[in-house]
Amino acid sequence: MPDETTEPPYRRIAADIRRRIAEGELVPGDRVPSTRKLAEQWGVALATATKALTELRLEGYVETRPRAGTVVAPRRRAAPEPPAAHRRPDGAGEADLTRERVVRAAIEIADTEGLAALSMRGVAARLGVAAMSPYRHVGGKGRLVSLMADAAYGELGYPDPPPPGWRARLELGARTLWRLHRRHPWLAHVSPLTRPLVLPNVLVHGEWLLAALEDRGLDAVTRMDVQLLVFTHVQGVAVTLEREAQAEAATGKTDDEWMDTQRSALGALAASGRYPSFARTLGALENGEYDLDLDALFDLGLTALLDGLAPRMERAARR
Repeated sequence: MPDETTEPPYRRIAADIRRRIAEGELVPGDRVPSTRKLAEQWGVALATATKALTELRLEGYVETRPRAGTVVAPRRRAAPEPPAAHRRPDGAGEADLTRERVVRAAIEIADTEGLAALSMRGVAARLGVAAMSPYRHVGGKGRLVSLMADAAYGELGYPDPPPPGWRARLELGARTLWRLHRRHPWLAHVSPLTRPLVLPNVLVHGEWLLAALEDRGLDAVTRMDVQLLVFTHVQGVAVTLEREAQAEAATGKTDDEWMDTQRSALGALAASGRYPSFARTLGALENGEYDLDLDALFDLGLTALLDGLAPRMERAARR
């Protein structure tokens, strides 16, 4: 058995997690430390931590779940895997590498670990290829993120013919974008609204929203503003999804666990008398607790947005 000083770091990390699973310290469904956490704990690069988790995933010890991260798998596969040194982590090698495989691997990393954990070396480690190989297919990280976004936005489309009425069409567009951001929360962090992604599949959604506003008596500036408002609403709520995952990875606490640490401070503020509306609202909540539901918040904002547009649409139609 290789000495610990000569064993590659990623294998030492994998061996430690295997031990923790075997001893019951980690049980099926438990979250395994993220690549960022492992990199900090072991003093290694993110790509090294990614390689360790990839090996464990292929061996059946763990599985990845979007936004949940890497968790202990329900059971290990019965069939033995070939030695790690003799296989590629995703079952293929350099000769089979394509742009599509690089983009898909990058999306899987971003979905599971967040966009901040994405690196070209990490993608190469996940694919089991040389560190520079992905560059030949996507150029660099900036280009890779654009390709990821284009692929993600292209996962959902729209019906033909569209539903009747501007409101139904705008609502469907907004809900389709929300579904995509729910699936890929990192999308909200790819680019600011002032510097939009000029990508075919992004424009598919813009085209859908703009078409809903045509022939309604609105000028071109207003049509652009409205479709950007829809994008802004989706991104504004969705940005919390990625930040939530980053905060949990950094602190090791879920949102509920973090709020538990803030209860005494909130109670003190409510009791101070300086914030009476806050105190009354907090007191009116069941058990004094507010459960943030992002889907409900999205629905509330979308309804308010569409209700606010309705009078303007009616006035424009009468002109």
